[in-house]
Amino acid sequence: MTKRTTILIAFILLKFLLQYLLISPQYELQRDEYLHLDQANHLAWGYTSVPPVTSWISFIIKLLGNSVFWIRFFPAVFGALTIMIVWKTITFLKGDLFACILGATGVLFSVLLRLNILYQPNALDVLCWTTFYYVMVLYIGTEKKKWLLVAALVFAIGFLNKYNIVFLLLGFLPAILMSPQRRVFKQRSFYLALFLGLILIFPNLIWQYQNNFPVIHHMKELSETQLINVKIGDFLVAQLFFFLGAAIIIIAGWYALLRYPAFAAYRLYLWSFLITLSIFIYFKAKDYYVIGLYPIYISFGAVYMEQLLQTGWRRYLRPVAIVIPILLFIPMYRYFFPNKSPEEILRKQKRYKELGFLRWEDGKDHELPQDFADMLGWKELTRKVDSVYSRIPAREHTMVLCDNYGQAGAINYYTRQGIKAVSFNADYINWIDLSHPYVNLIRVKTSGDSHDELQKTASIFNAGFIAGSITNRFSREYGTTIFVFRNAKTDINKRIAWEIKEEKRW
Repeated sequence: MTKRTTILIAFILLKFLLQYLLISPQYELQRDEYLHLDQANHLAWGYTSVPPVTSWISFIIKLLGNSVFWIRFFPAVFGALTIMIVWKTITFLKGDLFACILGATGVLFSVLLRLNILYQPNALDVLCWTTFYYVMVLYIGTEKKKWLLVAALVFAIGFLNKYNIVFLLLGFLPAILMSPQRRVFKQRSFYLALFLGLILIFPNLIWQYQNNFPVIHHMKELSETQLINVKIGDFLVAQLFFFLGAAIIIIAGWYALLRYPAFAAYRLYLWSFLITLSIFIYFKAKDYYVIGLYPIYISFGAVYMEQLLQTGWRRYLRPVAIVIPILLFIPMYRYFFPNKSPEEILRKQKRYKELGFLRWEDGKDHELPQDFADMLGWKELTRKVDSVYSRIPAREHTMVLCDNYGQAGAINYYTRQGIKAVSFNADYINWIDLSHPYVNLIRVKTSGDSHDELQKTASIFNAGFIAGSITNRFSREYGTTIFVFRNAKTDINKRIAWEIKEEKRW
């Protein structure tokens, strides 16, 4: 085993160790993770929330036992592979061991540590962006046509994981047109690659068509409820934090693409960055959508800095360049990760607010960062719903109806009573089983007017009462109430079917 390989393995092992250490056991899974895990029970070529790759990974996790260890494992794998791809890119660009270590350090001690904590499509999205850029570096450097086919395969996997990768092409193709590489459009292999990519993503496109393109509805909903609160200033400031320790390396990469003769063939990567970032800004995208843009520029920057710090007094700056990302990680460690209890965060709330970490998607500041608040209260909710469910006769005729996908997914993950909770929210609206009659209803409702809910729903049942609520004040679900309604006076199934039809119509 070579020295390079040994050091790369050490980086990968450190990556895994950090991913498991940077989250306190006080926190549970995040609301999105429950939905993604439940998709393993409803395999399809598409979902309202995400494309199908996440469900395939969830199915593997299910086969492995559905434990938190394996849920954390896959995002960590994708993060480790991102480090490896950056390492491989540096090696291909003829970077030495120092450049590889510098690049790996910049990627390791970055926002990816935060991103790779959660089981979401974002970790694989960043890996796919980085791999696509790497493969195109190989194509430009070797002009071997096979790399175009590999790029198409990588894009297809990325597309079937998260549609965000479309923005990569929207930035990369115009950049090719602006460079000598435009001759690729005259090659038969380019169109074979396009055809391969289309064939691979075609099942998902068919699913979208058959389901009236829910991705469009999803984007519209995002635009109206979340993206409307995105401010360009906040978006740009966030970019500085993502790879703060590697900022000098990234800037060096941009400069090298512009001026370093050895990178002249790759200059299109600079234009690609500017075009892609401009598109994200125009559409007021969430700041973390852009993370996949940066790792490839760490590769270019690391190779250039190796040349810059090669001789004379500058070579003494090499250890400093490696230490900078580690030193800048220290304040990140203190505030970026769910490794502090809610009480500790509350004591330092002023600092969290100054850093903008308390601002949620609603544009307002709260007590905890949104992701942290989304990782609390789920076990309490399930325990109370399980308790109520176990005491209801004819449980097979009892529906557990939740307000949102987080509630339904968490109950289905933690339940000890075999509950199959549903919701009119996200993918759950397609998973409601009306093949047998319901006579009882357990209603999990986000905090609101409890009296109004009792009056409105109890009228179609013979009995109704409040069974409990979420009492964890730090949870985003704080105040969520559990209602129990028994012995329906009317046909619940017909009423639910009508509600499903109305929700889908809107």
